[in-house]
Amino acid sequence: MRVQLQKFSSFASQLLPHETSYLLAVQKFTDSDRLNILELVNQNSHQIGEFTPFDTEIDKRKYSHLQNWIGHTLNIVDVDIHFEWMNKMEQKIVTDTIDLEEEKELLSRINNYSHPEFYFKKFYELIIQYRQFLLIRIRYSDYETVNSFLEEFAHDYIQAKDIYEKLHTATKDIVGQYSGAVTESIHWEDWLNEVFYDENVDGLNRYLALVRLIFISFNYARFDILKDKFEYLDHQFSRGIFYSKRLLLNYYNNRLLFHAHYKEYEKALYYGYLSVRSKNHDYLHYVNNLCAVLLRLEHNEEALELMKRASVDLKHTGNMHSKIGFASFYIEAMNKTKLYKHAENYGDSFLQLFSKEILQYRWHLFYSVYFLALLNREKFEKILDTSKKMRLLEKDKSHQVKAKYLPTIPLYILISNFKTGLLSRKLLLERLNQYCVEYAPDHPNHSGFTNVLHSLQPIA
Repeated sequence: MRVQLQKFSSFASQLLPHETSYLLAVQKFTDSDRLNILELVNQNSHQIGEFTPFDTEIDKRKYSHLQNWIGHTLNIVDVDIHFEWMNKMEQKIVTDTIDLEEEKELLSRINNYSHPEFYFKKFYELIIQYRQFLLIRIRYSDYETVNSFLEEFAHDYIQAKDIYEKLHTATKDIVGQYSGAVTESIHWEDWLNEVFYDENVDGLNRYLALVRLIFISFNYARFDILKDKFEYLDHQFSRGIFYSKRLLLNYYNNRLLFHAHYKEYEKALYYGYLSVRSKNHDYLHYVNNLCAVLLRLEHNEEALELMKRASVDLKHTGNMHSKIGFASFYIEAMNKTKLYKHAENYGDSFLQLFSKEILQYRWHLFYSVYFLALLNREKFEKILDTSKKMRLLEKDKSHQVKAKYLPTIPLYILISNFKTGLLSRKLLLERLNQYCVEYAPDHPNHSGFTNVLHSLQPIA
């Protein structure tokens, strides 16, 4: 019994609140034990760091049955599992290996199709392949069924392709601005809003539109544009619409960012811990964002321990943006726990491996925390040599267009110049005063600037 409940408890611990809420909404159990277990699963899924154990007196077969039912019920509405099925069918059609039962399932899905499915464009393209398969085999009856479907939704398919291509055009402007290019992206907001709220558009395009609106909110520090979208999406997830665990984890991560912006840190932590409950391709990115909030709240030991546990996943990601972000927050966590030597050593090793990539991606974040470790180690000449070699002051000028820009690196270099005798105290105070005037209390980044100055107090 103990092993069985450990297995079920482990399975249940991976479930997410929207999953269990949906399960409760669709269940039709007549057995009170199964319903009680599911209600406790739902209760536990909404908790962070708390767990109510399951009743060991209930027949273990009921736990096994419930686990199978949960998996099956979620799989039915999981859009990513449907995508995997389509890929499998496409391969079998192209290679002439599809069997009779698989064809029956495909034809059933065509006859019972409800528009628009999340991956409508992919499904339509699969049916195009199947039409060719049928016609060459002179299977006119099934061909007519398939061809009627393609004709009925031809306009929708063209529209889905056009939106997808236009999203790519928008993305170049949006990500370009986010990465520091001198470009604007706000002109895409209205169109992206239209796409997201149009329930006749396929789910993939709608979700892609939301992701780009999130980037725009970062570009202009306008998170207010997301509130109604998140409320809408929250309702959809609870109904099993747009559902996959991948999309749900991504939603939780975005909620963390949203609440952190408004300094609703308890909510941010709640969604942050939900976003790392299961591991996927973006796990390291979600850990980074959660640790950023933990560090902001001075939960430094908690952040450091989380990053230590996640460090094993670092070698498994090819995403340099996430990898450099992880290294930066890891160094920051070591700085905040006064492990300056470890922070310097880790920064040195990472810089040796990825110096070019750092300059291409998150150089400002990395060098801000790395230089702070060096300042506390009194490695002032090392800061000046590194900044000169990497031309960081030149890069910093182009970085000033960012909505949340802070002169962190220029300040650290300023202090290093003073500490090495290259700048007099009088000039140091004059330049510090200039920054204080610029980042006066009415400046939107005044709080961040104050934090940077505070980090210099033990050194200056």
